[in-house]
Amino acid sequence: MKHLQKKIWLLAIVVLIIMVIIWISLTYYNQKMQDQYNQILERYLVMNELNMISQETVTSLNAYLLDPSDANYRTIERRKNRMRQLYEEVTAFRNTDNESELTNYTNLTVSLVEMTERSVNFQISGEIETAKSALNEAIHIADYVSEMRLSVIDKELRTYDIFYREMIDRSEKLTELGVWLLITIILMLLFFTYWFSLRITKPLEKLTESAKRLSKGQFDREIEADSKDETAILAGTFEQMRININNLFIETKQKARLEAELQKSKYLLKESQLLSLQSQINPHFLFNTLNTLSKKAYIEGSEETSDLLVSIADLMRYNLRHMDKPTALHEELHVLKQYIQIQKARYTDRLTFITEIDETCLDIQIPGMTLQPIVENAIIHAVEPSEDGGTILFRVRHALNHVVIEVEDDGPGMTEEKIEMLKDARAVTSEKGNGIGFKNVVQRLKLFNASDDVVDIVSQPGQGTKISLYILKERSGQTYDQSSHSG
Repeated sequence: MKHLQKKIWLLAIVVLIIMVIIWISLTYYNQKMQDQYNQILERYLVMNELNMISQETVTSLNAYLLDPSDANYRTIERRKNRMRQLYEEVTAFRNTDNESELTNYTNLTVSLVEMTERSVNFQISGEIETAKSALNEAIHIADYVSEMRLSVIDKELRTYDIFYREMIDRSEKLTELGVWLLITIILMLLFFTYWFSLRITKPLEKLTESAKRLSKGQFDREIEADSKDETAILAGTFEQMRININNLFIETKQKARLEAELQKSKYLLKESQLLSLQSQINPHFLFNTLNTLSKKAYIEGSEETSDLLVSIADLMRYNLRHMDKPTALHEELHVLKQYIQIQKARYTDRLTFITEIDETCLDIQIPGMTLQPIVENAIIHAVEPSEDGGTILFRVRHALNHVVIEVEDDGPGMTEEKIEMLKDARAVTSEKGNGIGFKNVVQRLKLFNASDDVVDIVSQPGQGTKISLYILKERSGQTYDQSSHSG
């Protein structure tokens, strides 16, 4: 992005330079006028304060003559000192135009201070009448000071009349200059913005047109760019992408055609296999046959064999009916009970099956054929290899917002590596299983819960295995279809 950054920085620097020049110029002229104005205002303020101090000094002197206290004396001294300070400041205002008036004004101020001191001294020495006479003289001098101040200010106004008019003219010219500078800045910004945007948007417009052609599936037209910045790099990358997409599109069409042919062949093969299977074994014929054998065994006194045949028939019927939809937990437990009955007929006392079931959990919905594969794996790995058989503990309990189904055995256990493989759904169906397998159960539970947190395995070599399945009590309302994930 170096070239685009240079253009942006160039525009920013030009604008910044113009703004700095304007700011410095306006600040300089404004400060110059402000300083001159402050100087004039300072002269007026000082003379006005001197006039006020003169009147206050006379007032303080009168108060002292009436009540010659230390407080009144200190007030007179303080105001005399202030008059001397203001005298020094006013003296600095003298120039060729106001020398006469300002000299008279300052002399009157000195006379007022002297007359005040004389009146105080007379009062201290007990010459009351002479002190009052000096007070009257001080009052007259204070009045002269006030009148002379007006004369000095009038002289100042006449002297600085030209300057005031120059200040007004400068202010108007400064305002006019500001307007013209603003117009100039706007025009320059418009020009640079147009030039800068044109250098960027023109190549981007070409790229946009090329992108629209690609979105319509037109991959045969080459993408070009006449810029020398990052847009050219983008156009080159875009062109390479067009070539790759075009090649991939052609290759995908060929693969899709081959895949369609292959899927059609697989479908025909599965259909033929299904028809062949149906022709060999009719489910209804098989169920009727098992029921007939069960009744015959019961009549002949083989009640155990009869019950076993009934369990097999019910188990097969449930498998074919419930693989494509959820079912209640109590139905799964009924089928599991029949499955255990069949296995007990096989393993006799070698199989010990213990259940701990919370009856309040039996109405929860779970995917069909969830429990049997887990228990079957426990029998295969914990009971069958051992001469003494084994024990399987089956537990159903509540836990927060889900129901936990636990299958625990006392078999040889598993290593951590094997547990991780099962949790990652990389375990394959057991060769001795029923074809559903652990992987299939986990995948269907994930789809059913819409969550990956559906199984937990706790096991150590030589200490058995406990598999916990988590079934949500309330799901988000999604539709679950096992038929596309079973097997």
